[in-house]
Amino acid sequence: MVTKTLREKTLEKQIAIQPKDVKFCKRCVMSNQRPRIVFDEEGVCSACRYADEKKNTIDWKTRENELLKLLDKHRRNDGQWDVLVPCSGGKDASYVAHQLKHRYGMHPLTITWAPLKYTDIGFSNLQNFINSGFNNLLGSSSGKLQRKLARVAFEEVGDLFLPFIYGQMCFPFHMALRLGIKLVFYGENGEAEYGGNPKNNNRSYMPLEDWAEAYWKGTAIDNLIDYALKNKDYFSKKDFDSSDLILYRPPSIEELKLANIQMHWYSYYHKWIPQENYYYSSQNTGFKANPERSEGTYSKYASLDDKTDGFHYYMAFIKFGIGRAMSDAAHEIRDGHITRDEGVNLVRRYDGELPKKYFKETLEYLDLTEDDFWNVVDSFRQPHLWVKANGKWKLKHQVS
Repeated sequence: MVTKTLREKTLEKQIAIQPKDVKFCKRCVMSNQRPRIVFDEEGVCSACRYADEKKNTIDWKTRENELLKLLDKHRRNDGQWDVLVPCSGGKDASYVAHQLKHRYGMHPLTITWAPLKYTDIGFSNLQNFINSGFNNLLGSSSGKLQRKLARVAFEEVGDLFLPFIYGQMCFPFHMALRLGIKLVFYGENGEAEYGGNPKNNNRSYMPLEDWAEAYWKGTAIDNLIDYALKNKDYFSKKDFDSSDLILYRPPSIEELKLANIQMHWYSYYHKWIPQENYYYSSQNTGFKANPERSEGTYSKYASLDDKTDGFHYYMAFIKFGIGRAMSDAAHEIRDGHITRDEGVNLVRRYDGELPKKYFKETLEYLDLTEDDFWNVVDSFRQPHLWVKANGKWKLKHQVS
């Protein structure tokens, strides 16, 4: 397989606007290479500044009163669902669904978009969550199409996970439309919590017109399909029917407005602390962590559902120099669970570790050889981040 050079990878919109002068936050360990993150004149990232707002500025009692008014507006007493919660059975959405049901007396329908390749622990956690007392719909796409889309996304966007993210965001809104549920609740506003454009910090939702930039790396499903049809010999119109794409596309803004469907983040109304969500879900919905740490980081309880998930984080390390350990350590520093020095040591120890456990299964899923895989990986290494010395790639900059 012939791979394109980095500068020809037009579907990955984030790379072209990366700053070439690499800096690390003075408070946490996050790099300015994270897409859409902002550093102020003191060298502090937008996620750390938002953490300050959470501690010192936001009136959480007022926010909860806003939540109560919102829920009372949508609460139903006719035996029907009144809120839809996208939930894989993981710690965060399980916490949200349980809170809405048992703390606020709502009647949630939970909805799951199936991962590319379920892990045993991921499927077990979903079953534990359902068995703890929740209705759930599990949605899946055409397996044949999704495998090919994952390969295109890996080769041209540097993230095989992109087709999953399309469905994860779009499927719940299609179901909300069809079932007459007007309120959709997600967990955290990742743009605020982990570093993004500060304009999103005090929004309770993400406008549909911003999804492509915030969630899809600038490439929506039709962009990916059009590119694949023109440039990939393994992809043709025979691989899919137009109906196969419905759940990868969001409903139109007009449809959502007409049906008066709203999305909200629970993190807007309650201070978001992932580690506490883990303890809560363990106690209330049967959530279990991995018996071993996740490859590429030191934690055991986040992003456990998909066998290919480790490569989503690994490719972030390749493209931006930001691996799974850096992402975990940064927010745990902000939450006060570890010090910056501890975070630096964890990043240096675990960041960039190749996910070996499901490596062969992932290659088989993508229909790639190991040489193909490394050709794609190396095509995303940017010269301001990587240098090759004595036959080995090394990052030019590391947090210290």
